[in-house]
Amino acid sequence: MLTTWIVLAVLLFWAVGAYNRLIRLRSAAVQAFGGLDAHLVRMMAMLGEYEATQVPEPVPSDARAALWAATTQFGASLAASRARPLDAGAAAALTAAHRVLDTAWQTVVREAQERHVAQGRGAEEDAMAAWVLRREQHLAQNALAQQQFNDAVAQYNGAIAQFPARLLAWLFGFKPAQAL
Repeated sequence: MLTTWIVLAVLLFWAVGAYNRLIRLRSAAVQAFGGLDAHLVRMMAMLGEYEATQVPEPVPSDARAALWAATTQFGASLAASRARPLDAGAAAALTAAHRVLDTAWQTVVREAQERHVAQGRGAEEDAMAAWVLRREQHLAQNALAQQQFNDAVAQYNGAIAQFPARLLAWLFGFKPAQAL
């Protein structure tokens, strides 16, 4: 009888410790997303500044309109991810929106460079170069924050996949997270 109580006590203490570890790892992943979120919001603000400084063109640019639409889509995806940072669907939508935003930005840059060359000005006069540099700086900062988030997600996913913690994960509804 005493042996049974000892075994039950050991199992209970193990379960509490394993549960706390899962909570701690999930919290670390959510916190890492908060850091990434701050960087992504700054990048969106930079794109908003870019749009605000552009002079209206007589014929609206399809590339600029696509950039604005992609920025809006990215903002909506970021808001959804912010509400559920470890949700696989929200992460997939954010990743797709980031690709669309990157493609739209590259199109705007290419269009600006073509317009610049057509006007016969040298590359040193290109006002777009400053924006390209700022975006590259933002991307470098984002990459570090994204790596930290992905590392935290990998640790969390690894913990919920290990036996016997997998049983607790199943019991308490811990779902695998999606890296970005």
